[in-house]
Amino acid sequence: MKKLLITGKNSYVGRSLENWLEKYPNKFMIDSISLRNDLWKEKDFSKYDVVFHVAGIAHVSTDPKMEDLYYKVNRDLAIETAKKARADGVKQFIFMSSIIVYGDSSRDNKVIDKNTVPSPSNFYGNSKLQAEEAIISMSSDTFKVVIIRPPMIYGRGSKGNYSKLAKVAQKLPVFPKVDNQRSILHIDNLCEFIRIMIINDESGIFFPQNSEYVKTSELVKLIAEAHGKRILLTELFNPFLKLLGLKLGIINKIFGNLVVEKNMSNYIVDYRIRNLKQSINVTELESEE
Repeated sequence: MKKLLITGKNSYVGRSLENWLEKYPNKFMIDSISLRNDLWKEKDFSKYDVVFHVAGIAHVSTDPKMEDLYYKVNRDLAIETAKKARADGVKQFIFMSSIIVYGDSSRDNKVIDKNTVPSPSNFYGNSKLQAEEAIISMSSDTFKVVIIRPPMIYGRGSKGNYSKLAKVAQKLPVFPKVDNQRSILHIDNLCEFIRIMIINDESGIFFPQNSEYVKTSELVKLIAEAHGKRILLTELFNPFLKLLGLKLGIINKIFGNLVVEKNMSNYIVDYRIRNLKQSINVTELESEE
């Protein structure tokens, strides 16, 4: 039995992983803690085989007033947690990073491959990258480090860009048809991937994603269809979006390109238990229960 400690008790990914692993009661014993105060420093990590560190600030902000907090939480707290885990004899440390370490999406065909060098475009991405570098340096045969760089994560109860698109899909009769490509990752596929990382005592940097790339317009259409709604995709707005994209970063964020080369996400065991359409139906229909 693997004994797992999740740091980030109230995080979406942390709660989802705990629920996922509870389906294997004879394989995992799971605890979770909050790192919002210093009480966690008194906790004995030595009884755990794995620490899954997901505590952090998940949303991206460009407010300069937030910069110090991002480094304090996403970098310094992560490093401190890893140091304690190693000192207490934990065998594996899994750190949730982000594909954002490679920068934002682009109007050009932005493809991340094995030769792509991380180049954060904001302090959110930079705080994650600096944490990665420090934690990787602690890796050894007795302290295995797994770094996960996921694209946009979505699923029932998720927040962020997916939830915004889901609201749009249910309200608008038309939506721009833009020929972009994105890597995305359903929460169940991510949780299954993490389960496999634990079972196989893995170490290294990993890039889990769904097996299919998706266009933003296709994603919106699938969400609408899950609710029995029809939405018209049109290229009529594309010239305006192209102009606005030069001035508004949010346009590139929604309709830009950002994909991870598919062979970078393959693993010896298939963790993708849901395809794109199945994942959208599960996300949208279960959320109505």
